[in-house]
Amino acid sequence: MPYELKHVFASLPQMERGVAKVIGGDPKGNNFLYTNGKCVIIRNIEDHSQFVNCVRFSPDGNVFATAGADGQIFIYDGTKGELISPLGGEKAHNGGIYAISWSPDSSQLISASGDKTVKLWDVGTRTAVTTFNMGNDVTDQQLGCLWQKDHLLSISLSGHINYLDKNNPDRPIRTIKGHSKSIQCMTVHKSEGRQYIYSGNTGNNDCLKGKGHSNQVSKMVVNEADELVTCSMDDTLRYTNIKKKEYSASDVVKMDLQPKSVSVGPGGLSLVVCIGQIVLLKDKKKIFTLDHLSYEPEVGALHPGGTTAAVGATDGKIYLYSIQGNTLKDEGRTLEAKGPITDMAYSNDGAYLAAIDEKKAATVYTVADGYTVKNEFYGHHAKPVTLAWSPDNEHFATGGMDMMVFVWTVNDADQRIKLPDTHRLYHVSSLGWIDEHTLVTASHDASIKQWTIKY
Repeated sequence: MPYELKHVFASLPQMERGVAKVIGGDPKGNNFLYTNGKCVIIRNIEDHSQFVNCVRFSPDGNVFATAGADGQIFIYDGTKGELISPLGGEKAHNGGIYAISWSPDSSQLISASGDKTVKLWDVGTRTAVTTFNMGNDVTDQQLGCLWQKDHLLSISLSGHINYLDKNNPDRPIRTIKGHSKSIQCMTVHKSEGRQYIYSGNTGNNDCLKGKGHSNQVSKMVVNEADELVTCSMDDTLRYTNIKKKEYSASDVVKMDLQPKSVSVGPGGLSLVVCIGQIVLLKDKKKIFTLDHLSYEPEVGALHPGGTTAAVGATDGKIYLYSIQGNTLKDEGRTLEAKGPITDMAYSNDGAYLAAIDEKKAATVYTVADGYTVKNEFYGHHAKPVTLAWSPDNEHFATGGMDMMVFVWTVNDADQRIKLPDTHRLYHVSSLGWIDEHTLVTASHDASIKQWTIKY
């Protein structure tokens, strides 16, 4: 060994083959690694002046590159770890570099930086061939990049995925936009022959122009006028024309209390459940309010026929109100559930009302028979939080805190389809159906997934 050992941590005979351990170091700062019967040198590289954010070997293994918060990129020999050269001279970027990715032939690489640019480098000449300017907003900072065959991709702070164009560096070929925070609610709606998925969290959505909600969106549905109706923790109810895809400053209803849930019905009806209050609206105007309630309402559902408003409460009951003109009439009709109601919905044809509760039960009531219990369904190991009816009105799905989704058959409580771990580490926050065989799930992991259901 050509180096004098500074210290020894273990003796070689005591080590098993197939394991790697640091056994010592020398005065030059090199460490020695014992692995598979061989001793190799580990170098301490200290060329960066700030944190090193990314290290990537070239595909051929001849060199590796490092990128740091100091805005520098260094190229090193892949075998000896010796510095070959920096890229771009004194600095590769004017901001910290968060990611680098090599071309398949190892001749080029791209780098993503907080200076809101992505650069394409020729490693042989150490120069930037192309600079992709991604914008001027703080959310245009570039946090990740990938060179995948012929595609160059980057990820913005906004969460957008950009397909970069070498021939037009100021405009991506395609930008995939999605949530960067947990998704609280979602709905599915068919418009002009196509199915669309609408989702919301804090109200920031690039698909809808203009100023939207200023706080978390709690619930969303689509009414018969093709308007996206959303309620938010900013104490407002908004009606947004789907075709225009733009928030309207005039179609906003200020609520007296924070809304939890919204449901829509025929004739321009909307039912909003707020903290301690129920509000009935028609044509975007409040027409009736129920407050000073003896219970705490949690979720509401309007019958598709526009005759009944059902309100699920934390006391484990469902309160039924008759819609008579511009009023909600309490006729003393209540339904018993197993526990506090967490979500509730009528089937699309109005034949059934399904409710889920904190006692892990799902109950389906038959409307035509005076809301008698059709069936009770059990399977969740933790509180179910969301429910959605299939377009066939014979099945419905539930999602729970146990990170499981069940698809139930109304006429057979024992027939069920289980989707475990639909979203890793997070429970499903909302459900929707594109058709009777395609279920959509949204979660706090900021993703939306589609599932094919086979009965």
